[in-house]
Amino acid sequence: MTEDELIEKLRAIVAPAAPGALLVGIGDDAAVWQPSRSHRSVITTDALVEGVHFARDTMDLYDAGWRAAVASLSDLAAMGARPVLATVALGVPLGTSVEELLELYRGIAAISKEEGLAIVGGDLTRSPALSVAMTAIGEVRASNVKRRDGARKGDIIAVTGELGASRAGLDVARGAATVAAASAQEALRAHRRPRARVREGRWLAASANVHAMMDCSDGLSTDLARLCDASGIRGIVESVPVADAARVVAETLGQDAILYALSGGEEYELIVAVEHRAFAHLAARFSARFRTTLWRVGSLREGMGVAESRDGEERPLSRSGWDHFR
Repeated sequence: MTEDELIEKLRAIVAPAAPGALLVGIGDDAAVWQPSRSHRSVITTDALVEGVHFARDTMDLYDAGWRAAVASLSDLAAMGARPVLATVALGVPLGTSVEELLELYRGIAAISKEEGLAIVGGDLTRSPALSVAMTAIGEVRASNVKRRDGARKGDIIAVTGELGASRAGLDVARGAATVAAASAQEALRAHRRPRARVREGRWLAASANVHAMMDCSDGLSTDLARLCDASGIRGIVESVPVADAARVVAETLGQDAILYALSGGEEYELIVAVEHRAFAHLAARFSARFRTTLWRVGSLREGMGVAESRDGEERPLSRSGWDHFR
């Protein structure tokens, strides 16, 4: 199959998602769209490489494509943005079949369509490893942009979901832990088909009582430290919401479930800094709107760094999440 023939097959998978603002899509030298005059554009890029971010013995290529799109969607969610469009660059090793590439693209397209993210172009190139690089664009009202450097002394730290299930799914997929079927399925689903908190992010961003947000893709211990560093503030972790599957797997492996959840990455929950006086009301409204909990994790104080408070004692919390270069 030629490159042009493959592009036509990929176009067929994603074409129905094109938004009205798209003027030129797949098939030309570049895409053209008309951005909203009243909004800010939010742009993010993520790359996934086989052998680094995913392995075929733990997930299929549909799932790998799904996760590639979720990584970009989660970055947009953390800024309070509505997904608009994306480009996808595929690095393809010799010997890769057309069906393998189409299956990868179907995973990208499926979750992108659900979240309103149109795939409008990209690139194909030969590569030593199968890779996906996505650049996604979203839009957000200027007043709703949430950054990681806006947290304030006294704010409550919260997360939009329980943690650790994706890490548990990786351990189950690798055969490192054998647990009951229900726990295994929950863990594998979290690892292979995570969801970005797009709607929750837009809703939270509309509140003036939310001072900062970022996504929790590299583990709470690592990403909270990044938020605190950016804001020049000290974080105190008082409680960690651990997913049931993560608790089961951690106990099976003889690990502390809280530390296990703190270091788990690829969760795609949002870390939120909320005005102390407004937290209870905001959390109640969040629960009513999304039928899930906005979990209080801790608080922010004057100072630097992150500490964990357990049994009345505070201990420095090291960054134990994902780091490409560690």
